[in-house]
Amino acid sequence: MLRDDPDQDHPRADGPRPRSRRRRLGLSATRTRRGLLLMAAGAVAAGVVTVVFAGGDRTPTVSASNAGTAESAVVEPAVARDAAAGRCLTWTKDDAQDLAQVDCAAPHLFEVASSIDLGAFPGSEFGRDAPKPSPLRYAQLRDEMCTPAVAGYLGNRLDPHGKFSVGVIHPGDAGWAGGDRTVRCGLQQTSVDGRQFTPIRGTVASQDQSKVWDAGTCLGIDRSLPTDPAACDRIHSVEVTYTADLGEQFPGDLPSTADQDTYLEDLCTRETNAYLGSPDALADKTLTLFWDNKDLAAWMAGSRKVNCTIGSPIPGRGFAPIGGSAKGPITVNGTAPVPPPKAPPGRSLPIPVTIEPGTPGQGADAPVAPAAPALPGIPGLRLPGQ
Repeated sequence: MLRDDPDQDHPRADGPRPRSRRRRLGLSATRTRRGLLLMAAGAVAAGVVTVVFAGGDRTPTVSASNAGTAESAVVEPAVARDAAAGRCLTWTKDDAQDLAQVDCAAPHLFEVASSIDLGAFPGSEFGRDAPKPSPLRYAQLRDEMCTPAVAGYLGNRLDPHGKFSVGVIHPGDAGWAGGDRTVRCGLQQTSVDGRQFTPIRGTVASQDQSKVWDAGTCLGIDRSLPTDPAACDRIHSVEVTYTADLGEQFPGDLPSTADQDTYLEDLCTRETNAYLGSPDALADKTLTLFWDNKDLAAWMAGSRKVNCTIGSPIPGRGFAPIGGSAKGPITVNGTAPVPPPKAPPGRSLPIPVTIEPGTPGQGADAPVAPAAPALPGIPGLRLPGQ
């Protein structure tokens, strides 16, 4: 979820320098919390990433694309047959001709969680003479069968917002024609568009599943939404300034969103100032600082890390394209940002005034500003002043 700090004005190139009425912080710019990657995941929810094997002595196929298009490969049949739960698979060639089982501590591309024999289900859909399921049907089977199977494999500790996703291995044309009806469910890490596999080290259960990047990483942009890491000197959507570990501050139960925000506001502000080299750099570049929050499902899965990230949100549309790292000169929407005017010499920001209970106009009947509407396109993103 993204929202602006309720006590902060939105930074504008032609407006006054924003300030916090709560207290003055080193970072003089809007601070928000965010759900950066949820909308990226939603953008490719229909994508199917599968690995496909043929059975018997026929040539197997491997597919890793949204369309489910298979390419020819040569794979030992035993590799597929012996891929039991807990085994890890990897390959280096695009057609997976060198697919092999490896120790899960080594880099790999797929961790097997379960094997399901579709032929054991009643009805004729997966019967002896049934046609091979379409890519769309395999995607449905992944969601209907593999998702709960993977959840059981991990003891219901899969972060739904994390870096790992559910994948499926199923027979290719020759395997299906030869009577193979076994699909293998597992875990994988892929690019946002689902077309590239990212190597995994260690079992999923043994590591933090948070979807985070190192400081200095920029994420590409497609239709105003963040994509995969890209060079910061290319057009991108956001830039990571710090990776925070909530477990260091909250070693026990899930902290409330308010407690997470209080901690991350100070931490992300301080670390972003250090990353940029100046407490005024963010405001001068008209950028916004934001971060993520953990929910119960992520916390129960052991996810504790979040990124402090900067970008230029566009109400209702996502993010403006940025060129260059925020550590140096940048462009926003193709033009150099204009720093907001600084306060005149001798003037300082006003000291917060404490309103005593019972002050006229400040009680329960005092007017309340309406909540800003949610921005379409990015769940939870709200207009400045919320």
